[in-house]
Amino acid sequence: MKSKIQRITRDTNRFKKIVRGKVRKNLKKYISNGEFIGKQGKDVVSIPLPQIDIPRFKFNDRQMGGVGQGEGDVGDALAPGEGKEGKGKAGNMPGEHPLEVDVTIEELADILGEELGLPNIQEKGKSNITNTKNKYTGINKTGPESLRNFRRTFKQALKRQIASGTYNYKDPRIIPIKDDKRYRTWKVYDLPDTKAVIIYMMDVSGSMGEDQKEIVRIESFWIDAWLRKQYDGIEVRYIIHDATAKEVDRETFFHTKESGGTMISSAYKLCSEIMQKDYPFSEWNVYPFHFSDGDNWSGDDSEVCMRVLKQDIFPSSNVFCYGQVYSPYGSGKFLKELHKEFPQSDDLITSEIPDRESIVLSIKQFLGTGK
Repeated sequence: MKSKIQRITRDTNRFKKIVRGKVRKNLKKYISNGEFIGKQGKDVVSIPLPQIDIPRFKFNDRQMGGVGQGEGDVGDALAPGEGKEGKGKAGNMPGEHPLEVDVTIEELADILGEELGLPNIQEKGKSNITNTKNKYTGINKTGPESLRNFRRTFKQALKRQIASGTYNYKDPRIIPIKDDKRYRTWKVYDLPDTKAVIIYMMDVSGSMGEDQKEIVRIESFWIDAWLRKQYDGIEVRYIIHDATAKEVDRETFFHTKESGGTMISSAYKLCSEIMQKDYPFSEWNVYPFHFSDGDNWSGDDSEVCMRVLKQDIFPSSNVFCYGQVYSPYGSGKFLKELHKEFPQSDDLITSEIPDRESIVLSIKQFLGTGK
């Protein structure tokens, strides 16, 4: 029995390695295609892998009856069936039978990091922040009743009764006394606090269509996956803006219909308020991401944006990330203004995302610095 379990475990591990290799080989395709994201559960994602052969039964060479056995020679034509004839023509090519396998989001993050060469996050401003954790480490003769170890207590009472000759196998009642009781003990450990928050901001003005929002949705999934691997606790907040900004839930963030003009400063001001109120930088790792087509209402508003970034957002975040999604209706000027104002800033990472094929490079640009 033990050898069978070992073989099953070995085969399972080998299958996982095959799946991992297939996902890694086709990672760029999976990243640019957002369909499988809709198949995700709480901790896993279903991915179709048509290249993996599904195990199948093979008949042995025993001469015995069974389904499909009877008179006739190899190559004889079969009699026509009584069912209705099919409407399509016969083909000579095998059909595809994709196999869907469940891959954990943590495994996807590992594969993403390996393939893109992403470094682990170097936490900023967290060296003096710690939490405590209790870990049970042993057994003691004293302690509160809530921590009594019933198995060890019963075992100690049994040993005592056998040693004293009072144990009766015909009446095997075990009655612990005070000296038999055993209690769990614990030790307090200091653990570094690794809390983090992602604040997503997206332009939903008239120039940002469904294609642009789909790119943002796909990219944010992979950003979430990587940062969740880096931090034990993580929160996500969502801000949409046109000429005004407001905080929304995830569903609203990705499905709000585009309309109106654009004032980017409204989003940056709301982001700054959330950061100052709920996520002090002495306790949190803060990651603001802004996605836009680069169209802004005026140069004056862009100047306000630069001031809010420099004075409020940069000092209170690990790094600020701006992704400019191409839109035929957007001017794309805001990225140029950012580069002009902050030509070589360690606080800013920018990325141009003209289409889905560019998502892989954009993720590497955002996460490749290890900030």
